[in-house]
Amino acid sequence: MNLRKLDLLRGCAFGLLSVGLAGCDSGADPRAQGSRLESFGGPTMGSSYSVSYVRRADQPGVAAVQPEVQAILAEVDRQMSTWRSDSDIERFNALPADSCQAMPEPVLQLVRLGEQLSQTSEGRYDLTVEPLLNLWGFGPQSRTEQVPDADQLAQARRRVGHQHLRIEDQRLCKDAAVEVDFNSIAAGYAVDRISARIQALGIKDYLVEATGELKAVGKKADGSPWLIGLEQPRDDQRIAQRVIALDGYGVSTSGDYRKYFLRDGHRYSHTLDALTGAPVEQALASVTVMHPSALMADGLSTLLLILGPERGWDYAEQHHVAAFFVIRDGKGFIIRSNRAFDQLSGGDAVPTKLANDATKG
Repeated sequence: MNLRKLDLLRGCAFGLLSVGLAGCDSGADPRAQGSRLESFGGPTMGSSYSVSYVRRADQPGVAAVQPEVQAILAEVDRQMSTWRSDSDIERFNALPADSCQAMPEPVLQLVRLGEQLSQTSEGRYDLTVEPLLNLWGFGPQSRTEQVPDADQLAQARRRVGHQHLRIEDQRLCKDAAVEVDFNSIAAGYAVDRISARIQALGIKDYLVEATGELKAVGKKADGSPWLIGLEQPRDDQRIAQRVIALDGYGVSTSGDYRKYFLRDGHRYSHTLDALTGAPVEQALASVTVMHPSALMADGLSTLLLILGPERGWDYAEQHHVAAFFVIRDGKGFIIRSNRAFDQLSGGDAVPTKLANDATKG
């Protein structure tokens, strides 16, 4: 599968991720009679996915669960991938202005969410940024990373804007040659779909991960919590700066510290502000969001990263978003989490400074 989420690190199924997984059982605790930890995973969305769950005597094994998960991931790829020309959304993207196309309900669901996030961010977050991503060198049709001139930027911006989309019955329509990019929310959507399917199979304790998006419910076989390590935004190595217990929430981290290019001493991140058409330039290195929906955590983490450390913080407070900010400060970072995040993770809300001499930018 080729659908990639550009603003997350890719990690293995077990071990520390961008929003890392820690503390996985290797088997059942002797006290947990009749249960054991089952795990499986594989490639997806240009990266990987993993599922760990506590299997009890009356619950299905991996041979029954894994095909269900893979079917969901394959469906997401067919509907939403911008990295295959025959997906539903890429066939829509290839249409000219004043066109409509019948769409499956999941695609329309994500378009509606994109409109909501675009409106509440005053247009800075937008699903139609693919022409800009391609122009700067970060998109599926990119040839090379570049700093576009004013004319190129103005031309691409005419094809950006959620106001150019509308839904008529089960059709998605556009009045300009816009192109929709679901890379900031598709993985979170997939995690929610997998989570719902696993619950429908009677499994009550599990952790689902796809391309770094996570959701955990219940406990491990020994009764201990699922533990998630939040990674420092470093270029040189992966170090957890905070570990949280997770139960009933999705977690997403968006950052600008891995996907960028340097030109004439200037650092250009892949995270674009749809209003300016240019990469965001601010001190916010990464944002982690906790939310009952992995889909919402996915979209909101990107939105807050685009807004930056001040506007993003105010948005999180106004909309009651549980958020954890890592802000550049010289050669180190200032870590700041809001009360909603600390109440869920058991931390404290006092900003702390983390030294990091090895970090670029």
